Amino acid sequence: MASWFKAWKFAVALACLVGMVPGSAWAEGVSAYLPLNLEPEIERQIERVLILADEPVLKRPFAVELVQLALPQACKVDKPLCTKVQRYLERYSRDYAVTHASATGSLTHGADGVVPNEYGLPIRSDWEFSSQAYVQPSDYFLASGGVIAYSGRTQAAGTLSLGFNWAQLDAGYRPHWLSPMTDSSMLLSTEAPTMPSVTLSNWEPLTRLGFQYEFILARMSQTGSNSGNSLPGYNIDYNGVLSRGNPNLFVTQFSIEPFPGWSLGVNRLVEYGGGSGLPDSASFLVHGFFKPSGQFQTEANQQASYVSRFIFPGKTPFAVYFQYSGEDNSDGGSYLLGNAALSAGIDFPRIWRHFDLTYEFSEWQNIWYVHYIFLDGTTNDGIVEGNWGAQERNFNDGVGARSQMLRIGWEPPFGGYLQERVRTLVNETYYGGDLRQYYPGEPAAYPYHHYYDFSVMYSRPWNGLTVGAEVLAGRDVFGQSFSRLSGFVRYGGDERTRDNGELDEDSYGGGPNEHGAEIFVDAGMTLNEVHIDLEPGIPKTTTSPSVDPHLGLGARRAVSDKNDLGVRIELDEIDGHGLVGVRAIDYRHRYTDSFALGAFAGVDRYSLATPAYSIYFGLGAQWRNFLPRRLPKWDLGLDLRHAQNIARDHVLATDPRGSRPESFYKIDSVVLYLSRRF
Repeated sequence: MASWFKAWKFAVALACLVGMVPGSAWAEGVSAYLPLNLEPEIERQIERVLILADEPVLKRPFAVELVQLALPQACKVDKPLCTKVQRYLERYSRDYAVTHASATGSLTHGADGVVPNEYGLPIRSDWEFSSQAYVQPSDYFLASGGVIAYSGRTQAAGTLSLGFNWAQLDAGYRPHWLSPMTDSSMLLSTEAPTMPSVTLSNWEPLTRLGFQYEFILARMSQTGSNSGNSLPGYNIDYNGVLSRGNPNLFVTQFSIEPFPGWSLGVNRLVEYGGGSGLPDSASFLVHGFFKPSGQFQTEANQQASYVSRFIFPGKTPFAVYFQYSGEDNSDGGSYLLGNAALSAGIDFPRIWRHFDLTYEFSEWQNIWYVHYIFLDGTTNDGIVEGNWGAQERNFNDGVGARSQMLRIGWEPPFGGYLQERVRTLVNETYYGGDLRQYYPGEPAAYPYHHYYDFSVMYSRPWNGLTVGAEVLAGRDVFGQSFSRLSGFVRYGGDERTRDNGELDEDSYGGGPNEHGAEIFVDAGMTLNEVHIDLEPGIPKTTTSPSVDPHLGLGARRAVSDKNDLGVRIELDEIDGHGLVGVRAIDYRHRYTDSFALGAFAGVDRYSLATPAYSIYFGLGAQWRNFLPRRLPKWDLGLDLRHAQNIARDHVLATDPRGSRPESFYKIDSVVLYLSRRF
């Protein structure tokens, strides 16, 4: 509680200080933020603009000023799309304005639940309203306010913002989305209602490395009247002391963008305090930040993730992005993430002139969003703070799962925007609970069904408004069908800021198609050896070397005269199990026109009885154009790879039981392959 009040006192003090400083003393001020999962038709257009502008974003909501900086480059590629976004952003160019207002009426049928990523909106809610407005009396101070309301809940939306482009403080109800993914975020998302928070961040990247940071201090709601599925009674159990309280969240993100079109970041989340004598001081957080293992793990709930985004600047541009997450540390090393989750996506902002396409995949192991100290886990008002798929299970069943999403957008010749989206979710077939290994007498695995939903949304400008309709239908994990038929009307802006609905079919000429941008396919063989450590007390074993086929698909771009960066996915069969590797960092230095050396790092998924995950890394060499006359654009490559302690918990009755809850697999590989560039 003390740390929470100190944060608010600091915000007020800084506001007074900024108000006393003349405007000429600072370079640039604060930025407003765009709506997040409230106005999907324009939010999608802004996402597309940022890809075309070579801006690899890793978090949301987007700062208005950041999008403004990206527009000139995007306009060179897609003038019609850029013009729509420019007109929309004009509503943020004044000292005060209404920036968003939306009213929705729905006819619903079937099972109740939560609409993914919509602030806890119940499927059976027959109405929804949201609004946002702001006033900015100074470049360095901005006040925004609004509301998000639906059947059963009304929540505030808005912040007091003050500071500068390099340090902006936001206090109030600001949503957060710490992931490059657009449909799921493992740590923080808009699945649950927004928490009150204080956030310190920079909206404009700093230094040559493009450094960005974000610090968030938030208060969760687990004991209020809207606690939803939260457990009744005590929700905190520490050292045998039971209590009921609202824990705090401390969240950080650090990221760099050292080259155009490529960014890399790390996120940390700590759930702490709230009662039962749990420590909640600033010194406790600082100590745990630099030493996350050991005692800190017994006094707080931790999550972390590595995030990256790569933009391919070809004739058909696209973005590839990853999030590798973990619950606490792995027993295989304090630098490894435990109970891992892997999310990946690819986004084409424009294909076949009038379409856009996004595909995303996410898979997580057991005990996500549950905890043995914080009995409600990382939930707010009974709804998970992260991936929407984890809401689709019995409350506090920490079972692993896999979700997928495909979204296609179309700008039809008759105007407007049509979007179709399909989601699927499959829960694992074991009981998750909040433990990392199976014990006799545990409840049987719940027989979950496969979840799916399908939605179609159409919107278009009309007389200063945006009007549209959406159909959502599907089946939840309990086998119950649901459906929503909705109509909505949104504020479309004044004459200067509204979309006029015109479609320019001839001005899009494709992406920049930069020199050095390549897509490539690999095919070859791997020589593999697996070191298996099932459990202390069981002898470690090593498999005999085996030769297996290898396939790969990747993209790269030149970032200087001699250096390339890219991403790659690798497919292998090792010791009878599938191995999928995603290289989030794939670096290559071209020494000559015919020889290059590289280094890479990424995440391996090993298909065992349940999925196993860890990091892998290695070095590689390439003989480029090794047969220039017979096989132009063909390279010969040799890679050395090491996968470090690929881990899976002992969640099945057939797994070994002992002092350690997980098994480890180290995989060493030599890969020889041909690579064809396009």
